Amino acid sequence: MRTLPLVAHNPTRVNSARRQRFPIGSRTPPRPVRSASRHRERGVTLIELMIAIALVALLSSGMLIAMRTSLLTYEKTGHRLEANRRAMSVQQILASQIGGIMPVQGQCSSTQGPPATIPFFNGTPDSLRVVSSFSMTEGARGYPRILEYQVVPAQNGGVRLIVDEYPYFGSSSTAPLCRDLQFLPAEVGPSSFVLADGLLYCRFSYHPVYNEAAFTETPWLPVWNQPALPSGVRIDMRPLAPDPVALPFAGVTIPIRVNRDVMKSDYVDQ
Repeated sequence: MRTLPLVAHNPTRVNSARRQRFPIGSRTPPRPVRSASRHRERGVTLIELMIAIALVALLSSGMLIAMRTSLLTYEKTGHRLEANRRAMSVQQILASQIGGIMPVQGQCSSTQGPPATIPFFNGTPDSLRVVSSFSMTEGARGYPRILEYQVVPAQNGGVRLIVDEYPYFGSSSTAPLCRDLQFLPAEVGPSSFVLADGLLYCRFSYHPVYNEAAFTETPWLPVWNQPALPSGVRIDMRPLAPDPVALPFAGVTIPIRVNRDVMKSDYVDQ
């Protein structure tokens, strides 16, 4: 059996080791020093939080401003396209309705006797009354309609062009519109359709039948009350406040290709 050598207790060495671990004058052992990086990982300061909130608010405000600008631009573009489509549709409606004129006879009520028979076409500078095979509600497939165009004052200044449609079921259907060989003024009602609004002026004019043998140009007339139909109708329009980027209401000239004498025989579909 091997024995270890005995080592004598040395108090001086023990006290020296204690002084190295615990310096003189300190009652508790020193705390370990923590690094700055570990201290920052515990959370964020109030200033950092406020800066983050301010950045998020700025980004949100910029996005909202950009979205609002885009929506306003989209809305303006939509209104402009709608106005351009309306201007084009007005010309198409006028060309279809006036181009579809029917040479019919109408009755004019009288206060002194039976109603008189007249050709139902009356044109003045600010009104036009015809019977057409085209209507806005049924198109070219519907029943004939009595059309009353009229230029009336607009609410915001200028004038507007309106049209009223009534069913035509024979010559007797025109009696309430005429009395003693004079057409009554057109009435503006809730059923009146506004074709063009905000106009500086709107005028109707009528062209006589061309004389193919003479080869001479005849002027446009402001009034048409002759038995025969005119060879064309012209509507001059000009907007009250022209917009350089919008399609304005332009004048339109519609030829009438019906050369049948209205008073010789009534119109019959064949």
